[in-house]
Amino acid sequence: EGSGISEQFLCSICLEVFSEPVSTPCGHNFCKRCISQTWDTNESCFCPLCKEVFSIRPQLKTNTLLSEMVSHAPRLKRHQLMEPVDDLEDRMCPTHDQPLMIYCSTDQKAICVVCSALEHKNHTLVSLKEAFEQEKVSLQQTVAENQRLVEQRRLKVQEITLETSLSQKFNKVFTQLPPKDQLRRVQQFAVDVTLDPDSANPELVLSKDLKQVHHTDVEKKLRNSPQRFANYAIVLGKQSFSSGRFYFEVQVKGKTMWDLGVARESVNRKGEISASPKNGFWTIVLRNRDQYIACDDPRVPLSPLRPPQKVGVFVDYGAGLVSFYDVDSPHLLYCCFALNLFPVLSTFAF
Repeated sequence: EGSGISEQFLCSICLEVFSEPVSTPCGHNFCKRCISQTWDTNESCFCPLCKEVFSIRPQLKTNTLLSEMVSHAPRLKRHQLMEPVDDLEDRMCPTHDQPLMIYCSTDQKAICVVCSALEHKNHTLVSLKEAFEQEKVSLQQTVAENQRLVEQRRLKVQEITLETSLSQKFNKVFTQLPPKDQLRRVQQFAVDVTLDPDSANPELVLSKDLKQVHHTDVEKKLRNSPQRFANYAIVLGKQSFSSGRFYFEVQVKGKTMWDLGVARESVNRKGEISASPKNGFWTIVLRNRDQYIACDDPRVPLSPLRPPQKVGVFVDYGAGLVSFYDVDSPHLLYCCFALNLFPVLSTFAF
């Protein structure tokens, strides 16, 4: 029938016939190598077609049906989506002995005028030349979009390589400084952090300037949006940081319980939450007035020289480090590894 292979047999990343086709949770198919490389060079896992983001990297499952279908035509390439119009027009309908001049989009095949009137009258029909031009434009657009994505990924990889190199140089000098000079150095990267009311648990009260938060026993009636923490007194900062270095300070004087640090945007905001790196939280906490703990895996008890009154949080994204400082000492309280973060606060006392 001369219709070539359908676009369903092509990977939308490499534009070639599928090689080891796998399916994502959203139902789209890609070459296993293509989608794995795409996710390896991005900060998050997402579907290149529908852009759905997966907070946890999915287990890719082989599409056995598609693999079987592709295996019967291993030599077909992307330019064979449709045979040239001239070749099809020279062919005759085996039933009506009429030239193939019409394309049935419903059945995806070339037909003659008689076929269109008898067997395909309720189908979507276009002229063969129009169908060919449409497919050519669609393919060109797909190629251009994939080239754009490839270039985007290449630039992102270069940016990360450069940032990592700069961070290594920064840290080589930084670690040789005395504690007071270290703190002074990281304070140069201070950012203006405001709290995000859409994420705040209903028991938290934010100041008008969104710079302060305190806890109450009264739960406000607020819209239960997907961004809002439902069961824990947590609020995120409005600002998201995914590159460079940033530093902010939190006044904790007078508090008997608190959590502070940074978190991924994708953290669970409903149900049970365990603050740990594997769950997207990099925090230190105060419990029972004098128990300071770094919520790492496993948790690490901290022994500050005196109760911190103000805690500084410094993130070096290129190096993947999060550091906590007692601003008034100044001493390094703890250091851990993390990427792609929001400031996060939790408070239980006022």
